[in-house]
Amino acid sequence: MMATEKDNVIQMIKKLPDNTSLEDIMYHLYAREKIIRGLKDADEGKKVSNEKAKEVIEKWFE
Repeated sequence: MMATEKDNVIQMIKKLPDNTSLEDIMYHLYAREKIIRGLKDADEGKKVSNEKAKEVIEKWFE
């Protein structure tokens, strides 16, 4: 049986230290979602080269 998203999140939270704040838990959930979404996008071909990413980032600082 494949683990559900809820099961995966519960396991992630259980691995955090007991004194983890709610803010830290929310950050970990946010980061996890962004990573999963990024991997899905990459699998679907929705990605840019490192060179293109560098160009975009450089423009942010102009």
